[in-house]
Amino acid sequence: MKIYEGLRDFPKLSNAVVTSGTFDGVHLGHQKILHRIREIARSINGETVLITYWPHPRLVLYPDEHNLRLLSTFEEKAKLLREAGIDHLVTIPFTKEFSQLTSKEFIESVLVDTIQTKKLVIGYDHRFGKNREGSFEYLQAHHAKYGFDLEEISRQDVEDIGVSSTKIRHALATSDIANAINYLGRPYELNGLVIKGQQIGRSIGFPTANIHIPNDYKLIPKDGVYAVEALVHGSLYKAMLNIGNRPTVNGTKRTVEANLFDFQGDLYDKQITIYIKAFIREEQKFDGLESLKAQLYLDQKNAKNLL
Repeated sequence: MKIYEGLRDFPKLSNAVVTSGTFDGVHLGHQKILHRIREIARSINGETVLITYWPHPRLVLYPDEHNLRLLSTFEEKAKLLREAGIDHLVTIPFTKEFSQLTSKEFIESVLVDTIQTKKLVIGYDHRFGKNREGSFEYLQAHHAKYGFDLEEISRQDVEDIGVSSTKIRHALATSDIANAINYLGRPYELNGLVIKGQQIGRSIGFPTANIHIPNDYKLIPKDGVYAVEALVHGSLYKAMLNIGNRPTVNGTKRTVEANLFDFQGDLYDKQITIYIKAFIREEQKFDGLESLKAQLYLDQKNAKNLL
């Protein structure tokens, strides 16, 4: 997959099959669109093009009104789109100036002049242009004069899947990991760098990797203990994850810490990917480190059973 920052270096394609959107989380609803554009591209010997926007439009247009947390960083989204078989990923820098483009200007400058769209596929109720004025009906009325075919993923198809980024955010915020996985079609992931912590876990036989998540807009699930898998340097380990303020040791800030089972070695300064598989329990305060240690043995047993 080729990635383009902006439209300046985009090549001329003879049969571009295009879709656009934020694709936050690349969930099952998004995957249906991706499958369809790949299917069309194969049938006409074309190439798939996905136009996305970064930062997320809501972060730009409503920075003070929305405490929006995203399901995927740009890097995570790009990886998922590459795995989905997309040929070209175009990232348009989303600015307030760009948001003022009318749907007509967007069609002419982006879809026609630059991408040279052969077929456009959009999800139900997807809109673009200033004030979201570019509806399917507008496209249907004008696409022929611009020289591309048009297809909409129907409302029924979307509602049959019953997936939205909002539903996934709610599931993660309420520790409903099973539904989050069902909506995403895979475990929710966190990517970060292992940094030094207070090493309290090491002192009671449960060394943890203190994970720094570099993007503050990335959604972190509800506080609690989770059964997870951890990917480090290509190797996958069963693990448990604690998210929270660590009240037993009077923690003052929220941390994300993983205890990897059967791992030997130093994790500091290593990149780590966490795949969240199941919720174990709420975070709680214990009488002391011995009580916490006893609970961690139970958590580890539960995590192994769940995994």
